[in-house]
Amino acid sequence: MKFIIITKKQIMLAIAGLLALTGVVAGSVSAFAGTDRKLPIYCVETDKKQVAISFDAAWGNDDTQTLIDILAEYDVPATFFVVGSWVDKYPESVKALADAGHQIQNHSNTHPHMPQLSKEQMINEIESCNSKIEAITGVCPTLHRPPYGDYDNMLVSTLEEMGMYTIQWSVDSLDWKDTSTADSICDRVLKKVCPGSIVLFHNDADNTPAALPEILECLKNDGYEFVFISDLILKENYTIDHTGKQCKINS
Repeated sequence: MKFIIITKKQIMLAIAGLLALTGVVAGSVSAFAGTDRKLPIYCVETDKKQVAISFDAAWGNDDTQTLIDILAEYDVPATFFVVGSWVDKYPESVKALADAGHQIQNHSNTHPHMPQLSKEQMINEIESCNSKIEAITGVCPTLHRPPYGDYDNMLVSTLEEMGMYTIQWSVDSLDWKDTSTADSICDRVLKKVCPGSIVLFHNDADNTPAALPEILECLKNDGYEFVFISDLILKENYTIDHTGKQCKINS
C-alpha cells in the first residue's frame, strides 16, 4: 500500500492558492457587473518589453535565500510582498532581501480576508505591516497585495487615500499546486507573459527554485527587461480597464 505524505507547507500554499483564484474570479466578474467597481492593477499597458517578477511570503522560509541567489545570478530585481507576521518570524530574511536590492512590499499584517474588515481594521493591517518593513529596510511600502487576491471597493479606496496602490497579477505560476512540476511552472509562465505582465510566485513553493532559472533565462533571451512593480505601473493620467490592465490616458 502506498501512502501520500502532504506537508503543512503544501496544505497552506494550496489553501492560499485556491482562495487567490477565487478572489481573482470574483473580482473579474464584479468588474463586468458594475461600472463603479474599483479594480486593482493586474498588469500594465506598455510598448516596452518589460515584466515584473513578484513573490508572496506569508508562512515558510526554506527557499528565500535560494531565490535571492538565483535572482542575483540572473541580475533580476523582484518585488516581495510580505506579511507582517512573516517579518516578525524572519527579520533576517527581510534584511537579506533588501540588501540584495529587492523591493519589500505590503501583504497585510496577519493575512486576513481584507473585505471582511472595517476600514479602521484595514488601515491597521496595512500600517502595522508597513511599520515592520520600514523598521528593517528604512523604506515604507507603496504597494499592497491583498491576501488571497481578495479585495473590494473600500480596500482599493482606502489604499488610494493612503497613497498606495493595490496590486494583483496577470500571470499566475500556480507554483503552490502539488501537481505543478518545474516544467509545468515554466511552461505556464512562459506561455502567458507579455509586455507589462506581473508574475506571481511564492517564496516557499516546492518547485519554484527549480523552475525560476529557466524562466528568467528564456525571458531574457526573448528581450524582456525585468523591473520592479513600482517602476512598471503608471503613477498619473491612467485608467484601469475591466480586465485590470492599467492604461495611460492620452492627453
